Amino acid sequence: MASPVPLVRVFRSGVEEAVHLGSIAVADERGVLVASAGDSGRIAFARSSAKPLQAAVSLSLADEDPSDAEIAVMCGSHNGEDVHIETVQKLLGRAGLDFSALRCPPALPLDLEAARVVPEPRPELHNCSGKHAGMLLACVRRGFDRDSYPEPDHPIQQSILSAVGLAAGTPPVAVGIDGCGIPVHAFPLVGLATMYARLARPERLESLAPAAARAIRGMVSEPYLVAGHARICTLVMQAVSGVIVKVGAEGLLCAALPEKGLGIAIKVEEGSGRPWGPSLLRVLKFLDALSSDEEASLEAMAHPPVLGGGRPVGEVRSDFELVTS
Repeated sequence: MASPVPLVRVFRSGVEEAVHLGSIAVADERGVLVASAGDSGRIAFARSSAKPLQAAVSLSLADEDPSDAEIAVMCGSHNGEDVHIETVQKLLGRAGLDFSALRCPPALPLDLEAARVVPEPRPELHNCSGKHAGMLLACVRRGFDRDSYPEPDHPIQQSILSAVGLAAGTPPVAVGIDGCGIPVHAFPLVGLATMYARLARPERLESLAPAAARAIRGMVSEPYLVAGHARICTLVMQAVSGVIVKVGAEGLLCAALPEKGLGIAIKVEEGSGRPWGPSLLRVLKFLDALSSDEEASLEAMAHPPVLGGGRPVGEVRSDFELVTS
């Protein structure tokens, strides 16, 4: 079994101050490992990177076509900005429900500006409230029990369990509970990369294909609803044509390249998101998935400055090598 490799090195005033270790897998829709760094078999919970597939299941069960914005917020880990909360409200309104139906825990917005004006945590402010709203819409349309939708034996969660196994090409190694209370599934990184490759080429998802394609189309059309201000998912999808990016907790980031039929899974060992930008952009460049203009527009993300006294005094380097299979 391979070991994680340095994904990012942080230098301050000529001294290597920090090293972020991790692993990367790139796979195609057949589940074949195309390239890797570190341990492509590293087991990780999908966390919020599973949201596009979870949203596809909700859309399929609901047999409804919400707006692009509503679908994007179903797929997203939103900042809790006004536009996100208003969109969650519209999605719930389709089912004749309000915020009281949500079973995600109360939270404050991820966005600091939005959090400053909120008097207390509320469920609709949780970054997963869009996902929960989509599941509630499916419950209402199918006549499922609404209160128990987060439970592992609920019909929605059983459908998601089947869907993630189909998408990853293997049953999950483990099933846990995510931070928002919904079941979460663990796979090797190559399985998570395969999941995203099949989201990129949804015909591999059999009967779920139309809903998966719709979920991806919503994310591409409304990237701000997927995350929001200063978030990597939104920034990369706004800058790079066609690419799908979705982060998860504990240092996981997944991406899909529809034009190439490839999926990417990046796992940072210590759970930090700091290496995401430099690492993802290095992988995209390696895969020839960035134009020169796109690369230039994301330069600050690829090489974020290390500041001292408000001025650059160092750099963040990402110089790992991807090994082709």
